Formats: sequence, structure tokens, C-alpha cells
Amino acid sequence: MMKDADARSITTARPSVGESHATERHHLDRCHLDRRHLLRAGLGLAAVASAGATLLTSEEAEAAALRAPPRVLSLVNLHTGERISAEYWSRGKYVRDAMRALNRVLRDHHNNSVHAMDPKLIDLVHSLSRKINRRGPIEIVSGYRSPETNAMLREADGSGVAQNSYHMRGMAIDLRVQGLSTRQLQRAALSLRGGGVGYYPDSNFVHVDVGPLRHW
Repeated sequence: MMKDADARSITTARPSVGESHATERHHLDRCHLDRRHLLRAGLGLAAVASAGATLLTSEEAEAAALRAPPRVLSLVNLHTGERISAEYWSRGKYVRDAMRALNRVLRDHHNNSVHAMDPKLIDLVHSLSRKINRRGPIEIVSGYRSPETNAMLREADGSGVAQNSYHMRGMAIDLRVQGLSTRQLQRAALSLRGGGVGYYPDSNFVHVDVGPLRHW
């Protein structure tokens, strides 16, 4: 079983941050297009289930997206002590400033590298928070991990850190929830079928990513 070296050293430092807005802008713009198509497809499927095979038109899907409730995500970074509660999706699109703020909280605390997190991952954590009916923040053990940090942790922990970790792509988060067992959190994550789920009871966290569907 793999173990994540990040789970062993939790600090309370509050380092400064620099980030590439151009990279985030490109990533979000691309995801807006992808999510729009997915949203239309999802709303169409929902209509089939609820209205007896009546598909929504694109205009109806857009209107439904505008009426959909906003998505709010609350996180606390256990390494930096930073907290955030952000309305990151509203009226059918991701909120750029909120996504930037989430990227900052989820940065590589080892060298302050900020990377655009995959919006699908943020949606997955939001769905997980709703699944477990979480009112307080989700506790973050590890978010983005730069290639340099990943190599350092891999050298320190042998095979405990994946060489091509999804953390390096902004597609993975290691998390825990106060008052919920690691097993309960793992089961909730598995039920969402959103990607990879790793179970680390010794380090008290669950890994979730938006890669292929798998678990360990």
C-alpha cells in the first residue's frame, strides 16, 4: 500500500504566493467549453429520466444551468492553516476569482507553486462534501504537487509516491474530514465513481483524483 509523505509533516506557516494567471485563464476557458457540453448532456439525461424521454434543447439546458444553485466549497489547508469558503460556480459557469483563490489554498506548500486545479476535481470534492453532508471545511493534506516536490517526496519515501502522480497535474487531492472515519470517507468517495480513490488509514486520509476509475 502506498503512503503519502505529505501526511507526516503538517505545519502552520503562511508563505507568500505567485501564480500564472495566463495559464489559469487558458485552463478555465477550456474547461468552460468542456463543462458546457457535459452540462447540456447531463441535463438532457436528467430530462429523459424525469420527463419520459423528452430531451432538453440547448437553449433550455442553458436556461436550466442559469437556474441551478451555486456551488460553494469550504477547505482548510492543514499545512498552512489557510481557510476558504468560495462560491466557485454560479449561473452555469466557474467563477474565475474563486477558482484562483482555491488554487492558491491548494498550492504546493513546499515551494509555493500555484497550479490551476482541474475544475472537475473541485466539482468532485464538492460532490463528496454534499454526499457526507459536511457543514464544516474539508481538511486538505495535499493538493497540487510540483514535479520537484514530487521527486523529493518520492526519493524520501521510495515507492510511496507515484512517479506520474495526478497531483502534479492539479487532478488529485488528499483529504480528511474531522469527525468522519477514513473508511467512511473512502466509501463515500467510491460511491461517486468520479475517478481514483486511495485509502490510507495509517496516515488518516483518502486520495481522490479525476483520472481513470480505480481504487487501492
